[in-house]
Amino acid sequence: MAKTVLGVFDSIEQAERAADELQRRGFDRNEISIVAKESSARSDREGRGETTMMSDISGGVATGGAIGGVAGLLAGAGALAIPGLGPLVAAGPIAGALSGAVTGGIAGGLIDWGIPEESGRRYENRVKEGKIVAAVRTRDDKVEDAADILRRNGAYDVETH
Repeated sequence: MAKTVLGVFDSIEQAERAADELQRRGFDRNEISIVAKESSARSDREGRGETTMMSDISGGVATGGAIGGVAGLLAGAGALAIPGLGPLVAAGPIAGALSGAVTGGIAGGLIDWGIPEESGRRYENRVKEGKIVAAVRTRDDKVEDAADILRRNGAYDVETH
């Protein structure tokens, strides 16, 4: 049975490092998701002298554009507008969950993944605060490795559901 490991990062750079390490350690990029306010992703990248291009989510699938990203994870990132949150950047399977749960926001998308509502609301609030949330949806036997990798790269509020 699949479980989801969630963690909060202060910067896109930290989340990208975690995504890179996850992939190097055998996690498939389709298991890794990142969500952030568009303004947080943009300011973080511009601070590093990188450009930011956004794209649209259509039918739950990210198309075109990119915000860059280690090992191509964020190359398929899409922009979503969620009421009460504003423009978001979402990469990985979470993009489809969020586009299907626009009225429920990030919490609604996470609840659809089996995350308790209280936790979903807490992670949504972290994104509202400008933080970056990473999620790794993987097999039971890999969740501890995923949590360790997230923490090693600066994640906090790491939970497994």
